Parts: sequence; structure tokens; C-alpha cells
Amino acid sequence: MLIVNITSKGRYALRVMIDLAQHPDDGYISLKTIADRQGISMKYLEMIVGSLKKADIVDSTRGKEGGYRLCRKPDEYSVGEILRCIEDTLAPVACIKEGNVECENAGACLTLPMWKELDDLVNGYLDKVTLEDLITGRKWK
Repeated sequence: MLIVNITSKGRYALRVMIDLAQHPDDGYISLKTIADRQGISMKYLEMIVGSLKKADIVDSTRGKEGGYRLCRKPDEYSVGEILRCIEDTLAPVACIKEGNVECENAGACLTLPMWKELDDLVNGYLDKVTLEDLITGRKWK
């Protein structure tokens, strides 16, 4: 049974963010550099960084020295924030969208409180894990 399904797009978004965070002194980093280091196709990365840029999670510039960089420090990004701008939903069931219940049977559904609580737990956990935590790994040692 799959409770939360993080797609490859979400996983790759985290890899992009980690890559940028690990190279703060490199200025703007080209998509090609990230693609080469992460082994991800440029076309797929374009979609991902487009979503990250739209959510103001990364900054970009064009031109010869163009590329992407973080807008904030790694400890100021939560994994939940990153995933929510990429994934359609992190909810465990289809009737919960962005924390809200969207179901015509909600009033009679005996399982809804459980699913809502699970959604809150998952999002709460992901909001407590930072990009810095992923880079250092100290949180799990």
C-alpha cells in the first residue's frame, strides 16, 4: 500500500536544490552543469526549475554566465515547501487537496479524520526537514 507517492519530478527537484546548496560559491549554475552532475536530462530539468522559479524558490539569470541559484540559505527551505511546488499533492487520499477536504461524502466518511491526520503528519514532518538537514545528514545520526 502506497500512502504518499513522491514522483521522480519531486525527487529530482530535491536533487537540484541539494546541488545548488552544495555549490553556493559558484554563483549562477547552468542547467547543463546540474544535469551533468545529477545525471538528469536537460529537458526534464527545465520543467522542474521552471516550477521552482515560479514559486520563488530559485533565482535565475540569462546569458553566458546565466543559470540558477538559491534565493535563501539552505536552512530556510523546507522539503515540504519544495515538494509542494512540484507535486500535484502530498495527500494520502484523493479527497484531500492542499489540506482541504474535497469530497461529497465527507460528512458520512468514518475514515476521513484518519486520512486528514495522516496528511497533517506527513506535511508537518516534511516542513520540519530542511535542505540543510538533507545536505548534512545530522538529523538522522
